[in-house]
Amino acid sequence: MSAGEGTFWDHLDELRSCLIRILVVTAMTGIVAFILKEPLFKVVLAPSRSDFISYQLLGVRPFSIHLMNTGLTEQFMIHMKTALYCGLLLASPYVLYQLFRFVSPALYTNERRHAVRIVGSAYVMFLVGTAINYLLIFPLTVRFLGTYQVNPDVTNMLTIQSYVDTLISMSLVMGVVFELPVVSWILATIGIINWKQMATYRKHAFVVILIVSAIITPTTDAFTLFVVALPIWLLYEASIWIVRVTNRKKQE
Repeated sequence: MSAGEGTFWDHLDELRSCLIRILVVTAMTGIVAFILKEPLFKVVLAPSRSDFISYQLLGVRPFSIHLMNTGLTEQFMIHMKTALYCGLLLASPYVLYQLFRFVSPALYTNERRHAVRIVGSAYVMFLVGTAINYLLIFPLTVRFLGTYQVNPDVTNMLTIQSYVDTLISMSLVMGVVFELPVVSWILATIGIINWKQMATYRKHAFVVILIVSAIITPTTDAFTLFVVALPIWLLYEASIWIVRVTNRKKQE
């Protein structure tokens, strides 16, 4: 269906079909993830063990974290939640394709090209943020908070609920944070920001980055705070370069 063809109800019917296909594929990938319980939770629980690859590369000393369940239905609900999130992550390329396929007929050729670039870049950056959180930020957070004690007589018994919820929430937050270069490019393209403004407020941005990093990883460990703040700061510097190139192209 090309732009301008069909009635409102035709477009609504096409949207309904699009959403149904998205739900079916997401449900199928979620079911597959649910069935593959052992490999799924082997990946999810890996950062709770001291033999995790990131700990070995960083030279972290061996430690022990015990996860426990406190509710009758808690493990089953966590299994479903984790499988659903994993299924959505696996189905996300298809979801983006279906949404783009629905809106693309209404776009001009140049708009379609920009849309592909924006969506593709945003998706890649979200995955990069999620991967960095899983491999670096979340493990260091778990290592610090999971072994922190106010007194040797107080033993930490972390619930599987808090562990999984923290992993998912931090993954989403880091995925969104890593959209900074894409957002900066969009704002530069429509003329809202320029690289000189971003360079001028570099010191202010550094303070904001430290605050955001402290919120993402609520620890008193300076090393963990640095590990979280560094990639965000590099993203900001990369955004300045992207905006500078964009501003230069607009002036040509």
